Amino acid sequence: MRKNYIKDHTPVLISVLLISLFLSIPAFAQGDMFISNAKVIITGTGERIENGSILIRNGKIEAIGKNLQAPEGVRIIDASGQWVMPGIIDQHSHMAMGTVNEATTPNSSGTDASDVIKNDAPHIYNALAGGVTTIHQLHGSANPIGGRDEVLKLKWGRSQEEMMIEGNQEGLKFALGENPLRVYSGDPNFRNRTRMDIEFQLRRYFAEAMEYKRSWDEYELKKKGKIKPANEYEKKNGPVPPKRDIRKETVLGVIEGRIRSHIHAYSNSEIAMFDRLAREFGFKPTSYEHVLEGYQVADELAATGSVASIFADNWNYKVEAEKAIPFNGALLHERGVVVSVNSDSDERIRRLNLDAAKLIRYGNMPETEAVRTITWNAAYGVWLQDRIGSLEVGKDGDIAIFDEDPLSVYSKCIKTIIEGEIFFDRENALTTEKWIKGETGKKKIT
Repeated sequence: MRKNYIKDHTPVLISVLLISLFLSIPAFAQGDMFISNAKVIITGTGERIENGSILIRNGKIEAIGKNLQAPEGVRIIDASGQWVMPGIIDQHSHMAMGTVNEATTPNSSGTDASDVIKNDAPHIYNALAGGVTTIHQLHGSANPIGGRDEVLKLKWGRSQEEMMIEGNQEGLKFALGENPLRVYSGDPNFRNRTRMDIEFQLRRYFAEAMEYKRSWDEYELKKKGKIKPANEYEKKNGPVPPKRDIRKETVLGVIEGRIRSHIHAYSNSEIAMFDRLAREFGFKPTSYEHVLEGYQVADELAATGSVASIFADNWNYKVEAEKAIPFNGALLHERGVVVSVNSDSDERIRRLNLDAAKLIRYGNMPETEAVRTITWNAAYGVWLQDRIGSLEVGKDGDIAIFDEDPLSVYSKCIKTIIEGEIFFDRENALTTEKWIKGETGKKKIT
């Protein structure tokens, strides 16, 4: 009788057993994590914590230091013998974009990088494998005024909306010198035949934006009755609003400080030119990009407070790059300039940690400051230093874990974590074979 009962109810008993087994497996809340026993934690603030731990709750760092205990129900990552640092930030990237340049007009400020995000780009995974958690996605350098930017968390496999940082203040790309000249010099429909003309065009666009503001200010005053109607039609029907112009609105946002400005500039004369232009219209450039001759105007850059987003050691690949030197970053830092190291490359992005190390080799930059060039300084360059770029309580749990000192050529990224979730794990890494099969470990790529 008992045997028959067991036999007849075997499927039910197996189901109960499986359910019990499933329920016994701990379910970890998304964004909760405890990283324990790290050999060294490089906080990105200049502090190093040996044998430290980090607690992340709801994607934010809740505690960091020594002698921390993991609370119940939190995923534990044993980082024994490993180095933990803030997730690496690339301040200048064109990665994961369907289109980089709108090379049909010298002013393409109506375009937006967020419209062409390719969340399935394989370069995202390669960047994660190098410890990169965030990129500053920029329009290209074809135009004196390019398009609006986007800042992305590299949440591989997630939607475009999930990758974009909510509340991030947008920025606008500018480009000086050789690139826009090369694009438009032979086009009879546009000017930009010389560097002088690029400055003229920029001043014209800024002046038009200010005139656009005046027209809207006048309209608002007319609505309030503080300015008399201009004609009989306005007396009868009320004031007519100006025609909306998105490009002028965007440029005006830069002048008023609501939109960041990122200026592609190589030569010292053009850096000085844009700085004068910015002072004329009353705004501060957020960052100069590449800045290969920045060491020649270091004091001027320090006075503006702008970030110098540089290459570590790229030079001699075009005329403007002839005077570049690998000591540029260290010299700028010594004069008080905030320096970040960028990749501008889908391939070079995966080894930004080694590019940062080159600033120690060329100029003896302190190790803590070299780390900041790919963490806090880069975050400052996109006005997100209060959220990312260092390991501090209240900031996002964006972390890269290396098997050795991240500034060592022998180091490898073991795990890359964004807001308390693992997006790259070397033990379960996506190989070429798995890529062809459409697999990453045990998870199907969709």
